[in-house]
Amino acid sequence: MKKFLLFIMLLIGGINAANAQAEIKFDKVTHNFGQFSQKSPVVHCVFSYENIGDAPLVINQAIGSCGCTVPEYTKEPVQPGQKGEIKVTYNGTGKRLGRFAKTITVHCNGKVEVVRLTIEGEMTAEEEKEQ
Repeated sequence: MKKFLLFIMLLIGGINAANAQAEIKFDKVTHNFGQFSQKSPVVHCVFSYENIGDAPLVINQAIGSCGCTVPEYTKEPVQPGQKGEIKVTYNGTGKRLGRFAKTITVHCNGKVEVVRLTIEGEMTAEEEKEQ
């Protein structure tokens, strides 16, 4: 009987552990840089997130939609209730002037496995110097 009760308790504990899942929640999913000059074409932003689940959250990959958009992210597991961040650098050097919108695709072990973040802005021409 004692072995049976122990088995049932272990089984219930295992089921509860199997149901534990990470869940990612971002403060924002879009960042607008506004206007910036081609004279200073490199801009940065940070997307903060929290693990609102009950298991450690791991970001497996964060990929920019092109080479001009480079994400850096927290590599260590983020424990439940803790925060992490994804730092994004946009480099407009040699890019055409005007509006742009780029995406960062985030893959994680959360309840929602893929999240898309967006950066946007407008790079304007360098103002001509008056003589």
